[in-house]
Amino acid sequence: MPQTGIVKYHVKLSFEVDGLVERADIIGAIFGQTEGLLGPEMNLNELQRVSKVGRIEVVTKATSNTTSGTALIPMSTDIDTCALIAAGIESIDKVGPFDCTFTLDTIDDVRAAKKFDIVQRAKEIKQKWATKTVSEGENMLNDVHQGDSGKLSTYGPSKLTCSSGAFTSKWIILVEGRADVINLLRAGYDNVLAIEGAKIDESIKELCAEKDTVVAFIDGDRAGGFILKELKSVVRLDYELQADEGVEVEELTPQRIDEILRPIADEIKNGKPAPKLASSDDKSISEVAAKIFPTLNETLEAVALDSDQNEIFKVPISEVVSKLSSQSGIKYLLLDGIITKRLLEGAKNAGIECVVGHRVAKLSNSDGMILKTFADLGVS
Repeated sequence: MPQTGIVKYHVKLSFEVDGLVERADIIGAIFGQTEGLLGPEMNLNELQRVSKVGRIEVVTKATSNTTSGTALIPMSTDIDTCALIAAGIESIDKVGPFDCTFTLDTIDDVRAAKKFDIVQRAKEIKQKWATKTVSEGENMLNDVHQGDSGKLSTYGPSKLTCSSGAFTSKWIILVEGRADVINLLRAGYDNVLAIEGAKIDESIKELCAEKDTVVAFIDGDRAGGFILKELKSVVRLDYELQADEGVEVEELTPQRIDEILRPIADEIKNGKPAPKLASSDDKSISEVAAKIFPTLNETLEAVALDSDQNEIFKVPISEVVSKLSSQSGIKYLLLDGIITKRLLEGAKNAGIECVVGHRVAKLSNSDGMILKTFADLGVS
C-alpha cells in the first residue's frame, strides 16, 4: 500500500495446506482464486492499486508433508468490504495441486487501538498539567492572600483596621468592620477604614478632617442605618451609601461593590464636587418621612408632596421620571427605591427641594438638592 494509505483494519487469517508450498504460492492463491469471484471492483489487485489494500504479509511453517501459517491483510475499506474479502479468501480450497483451508481469525480495528493509545496519552497529559495547574493555582492564591495581608494595617490608638491607602488617599471609605475592609480590598479599594463599633473613635474624626472626600459605606440593614446616623453626627460625610437591603458589606461580591463605588470614584477622579447631604436634625423632613413611610414601604411607588405636605401624585417608580416632567409645585419626593442619577435630573428640572429613598447611588452634583435615605431619618 502506498505510504499515503490509511489502514483501518487488519484482516488476520490462518491456513493449512496438505503439501509443501512457499510463501509466494500462498499469496498467489489469495490473489488468483479470489479474482473475479466478488466482481471486478472487489479484485485484490484493483483494491491494492487504489490503496484500499496494503501489502499482504504471509508467515509459513512447514512440517514433513504440510504447510501452515498466517496471512495479514491491511485494509482501508469499510468493514463490510473487509468481511466480504475475508469470506472470499476462506473459500480458497487449493494452493497449487494441494488441498487447503483458510480460516478467519480476527478483523482488528486499527483505529480502536489508536483511540486507546490516545486516551492513555490524554490521561498522562491531564495528570501532568492538572498537577502543574493546581500548583500554579495555589501559588496565585498565596499571592492574593499575601497581597491582601500586606495592604491591611491599623490606625490610631484603638488600632482600627484599615487598608494602607487610607493614610495617603485624598478620599476615604468608612465601613463597619475588618471583614468589610478585606472585602473592599478584593474589589480593588484600598482607602478603607473600619469604625469597629457604634461609638465613633476620636481618631476617625481627625483622619476624616484631613480628607477631601469622605464616603460612608454601611450594611443594608436597620443596624447599619443607626450606625450611619451616629457617624453623621460626628463626621462630615460627602457620600452616604448602604449595601443592598438586608445585605452586609462583607457579603457583597467584588463586582457589586465596584458597581456601587465606581461612580463616586470616577467623580472624585474627574474633580466633580460631592452632592449635598442635609444634616440629620432636619425635623421637617423626618416628620414627612415618618408620616409617609408606613404606606409607601414595599409598594415600589413614589409620592410627591407640596410644601404643605399635601399629596400631588402617587405613581409606580417606573413612571415617576416621566410624571415629573409635567408637574410643578413639588417640594418633597419620597420613593420606595433607589435615588438614581436619572431620577435626580428629573427632580432637579421639576424644582424639587428634597428626595428621600431607601438608598442613594451613582450620584453626580445635586446642585443643593437635599438627599436622604429613610435609614438616615431613623424611620426604616
